[in-house]
Formats: sequence, structure tokens, C-alpha cells
Amino acid sequence: MAADKKNTVFYGTFIHSKKLDELEYLHNTAVFVDSNGKILAVERDCDLDNIATTLFPKLGWQAGNVATEKIKDGQFFFPGFIDTHLHASQYPNVGIFGKSTLLDWLNRYTFPLEASLADPAKARAVYTRCIRKTLSHGTTCAAYYATVDVPSTNLLADLCAASGQRALVGRVCMDQLSPAWYRDESPEASVAATRASIAHIRGIDPAMEIVRPVITPRFAPSCSAPLLRMLGELARETGLPVQTHISENVGEIALVKELFPPALTGAADESYAGVYDAFGLLTDKTILAHAVHLSEGEAELIRERGAKVSHCPCSNSAITSGAARVRWLIEKGVVCGLGTDMSGGYSPSVLEAARLAALVSRHVAMGGDEGAKLSVEEVLYLATRGGAEVVGLEKKVGGFEVGKEWDAQLVALGEVDVDGTVKGVEAGEAEDGNVDVFGWESWEERVAKWLFNGDDRNTRKVWVKGRLVHERK
Repeated sequence: MAADKKNTVFYGTFIHSKKLDELEYLHNTAVFVDSNGKILAVERDCDLDNIATTLFPKLGWQAGNVATEKIKDGQFFFPGFIDTHLHASQYPNVGIFGKSTLLDWLNRYTFPLEASLADPAKARAVYTRCIRKTLSHGTTCAAYYATVDVPSTNLLADLCAASGQRALVGRVCMDQLSPAWYRDESPEASVAATRASIAHIRGIDPAMEIVRPVITPRFAPSCSAPLLRMLGELARETGLPVQTHISENVGEIALVKELFPPALTGAADESYAGVYDAFGLLTDKTILAHAVHLSEGEAELIRERGAKVSHCPCSNSAITSGAARVRWLIEKGVVCGLGTDMSGGYSPSVLEAARLAALVSRHVAMGGDEGAKLSVEEVLYLATRGGAEVVGLEKKVGGFEVGKEWDAQLVALGEVDVDGTVKGVEAGEAEDGNVDVFGWESWEERVAKWLFNGDDRNTRKVWVKGRLVHERK
């Protein structure tokens, strides 16, 4: 926040997930956020005109140091979205995947772009745009993959800290199954570079309030057994989170089985999840992207270890990897969130990921599992509270309870006037996107329309830890 930080009263309608299948609607409500971005009180049916005398004294606030953010009727506050898996370094390639499947796509499109970000000017342009774009879509926290280059990774962390976006930033580790010009020279070199990046990120945010380092083996096939073992040891030593990919497509799974037989890993279980577990990389701080083709045994192992899953419906469809069974995972007790997975995914929007999660679940249902369908409430839970748990921030963000931090977005939908025009447009205001509200819709219906038709035009303001980090003029 600015040097003259103030306490703030946010007033209007607040919508957040109460539990997996239920949204809570708080109308005429005031949320009191202190100058450090923490929610101190939530008052329903609040008399805004008298709070200075009735509520400020209880909080120890002085009226002269309090700002008020009162929103219009029909607008609402919603928790910031949490993107649990995306590649900042691939942002220029969104929508560019041709007819490729995963392994071909990496060599043709991904590795050349990532390697080119060793150029600091190019990296700055790409990362700056990626951060701005995700913030504009309401993403208040992102789990980022950078590149193998330490300065490039450190720059991404610097830019996240400067912009105010919460982030997990990982230097990508890979010492095999990639071009010689884009890989780590050895397991030792990979770990040394990772330590350097971790030290830098801890240096810019020692308390890890906004930016945190994350240990990032790209995926098992791109890492030798010695590297995976050393990264597992680093995870134990530092207590840091781990992010990687798992079971994205059948070709990749076959490759893992070929590269990591039990004789090499020392594990009785030769599954993909078993490989990570054998090397100490399957922990309660591990984020596993995709998880499309997990076996029953793998799902149980993931649950036992407390690892989490980032569901990436956009890229799973775009690269024809498959349809993840999210309901099945949830019922197994596996915590799930949503990831945009740019650039396998084509959109920086977690709202788009949520709508696609709903649609993909219907494709799973059409395959014979009627109970697989995810509701509006459920996919919005995954986009907020579920994502918060995936990245280890469930005690800090994801809802509007007292004690949580103010990571939020202000959402405005287009209100249609009696003559069929959108209110305010003729007065010079920007039209509020693709969602038209006629006035007779219930709040549940408005949220559903936002989910299936909304975009960044509906996101008017975004805050992280009380700091305004994006505003749509």
C-alpha cells in the first residue's frame, strides 16, 4: 500500500464460498480492513452512516484515517482468484499449440521461447505483461514456473513483488530429455542454481508475505534420478513447497515407466506418483498439475501424502491430454484447485478455467459417470478456497472471514435499462463486458451468468493484502 496507508471500510454485497457446494451472499455488509490488509470485522446489515460512532471506537480507529469503498447496487466483492499452475515464461505462446501433443509441443514451441528469456529485456516484457494480464482477470495469487535461467527467474519474483501480486516463483529444473542448449548441466548445477534463486526470493521478501520460492522439477521425464533425489532432499531441508506435473497424457506416463523402473527408484510402486514419492517429492506442500490419468492407487497415495492437484481443464483439452476426473479426486479426499496452465492453456483467466472445469466435468459425466458434474458453486470454490489450500494459503485468503487478508476483486455486471441499452454507457462509462443483467435475475443466476459469460471487463478493481493492484478505468 502507499506510504499513507489507511484503514478501509468496504461496503456492499460480498459473495464467497462457504463450503464446496455453497456460496454465501452478504448484502448491505461492511468489511473492516486495517492498514496492513487484514480483515478485522464483518458487520451485516450495517448502518454505514453511523459506523464512525458505533464501530470505529471498538476497532481503535480514528475517522480521519479511514477510507470508504462503497460499491453500486448490483456490483459485488468476490475473493481473488488463485491460479495454481501457469508458466509465466510461456505467456507469448497462448493459443499457439498447433496440432501437437505434449512432448512434441514442448520441443517445437515451449523450449525455444523459454530459452530466449535469458535476454533480460525480453524477459521483462513477457513477465510484466503476464502479471498485468493475470491481475486484470482477478488473479491475486499465481504459482509460476519461470525458466532454467536464474536471473530470469529472479526477475519474475522481483516483478511480482513490485506489482503486489502474491506468487510462488520456481526456477525450472531439468537435466535430460530436452535440447542440450536448454537444460541444466548436471544435477549438482541444477540444485545450486535453485538455491541461488531461493536465496534471492527470500532476500526480497524474507517473511514470504507476497512472494515465495517453490522447488520446481519440470516433470519426472525431464529430470534424472539423481536430480529428483537431490531436489527431494532440498525440499526436506528447506520446508519449501514443490510444484511439478503428473499424468498429463498417456505417452508421458509410458515414458516415466520406461525411465524410472523400480530398480532405479528403489520403490515397489512404479507409478508416476510412486516415482515422486520415492524421491521425497510427494509431500503435503506438493502441487501436482493435471493428474488426468491417475490410477486408484496413485490417488490414494497422493491423499495419504497430503499432496494437492491443480486441475487445468483448458490445456488438458487444447493439447488433447484428456479429461481429469475432479469429482473422483475430491471424493478420494484429494484437495484440488484450478490452473490456467498458460501456454498449454489459451487464457490467463481463472474464471475461464472455472467454466471449462464445469464443461469438462460434463464430458466426464457423458462417459457414464453422471455424478461427475461440477456445479457453479463448486468450480468457484476451486477457484478460490480450493486454490488457497493448494498453495498453502488457506488460513490467509480465499474468503471474507475475520483474520483473513483482503485479497479481493470488485465485479461489475452490465445492467440493461428499460430501453435495452446498458446503463451508464451513454454517460461515457465503459460497458461492463459480455454479461447483461435485466434486473429480474436472482443473485445465484447473476453469478452463473458471470461464470459462463464474464471476462476481465467485469473486474473493475483488484486488491492484494489491502493494496489496490489493478483498476479498470
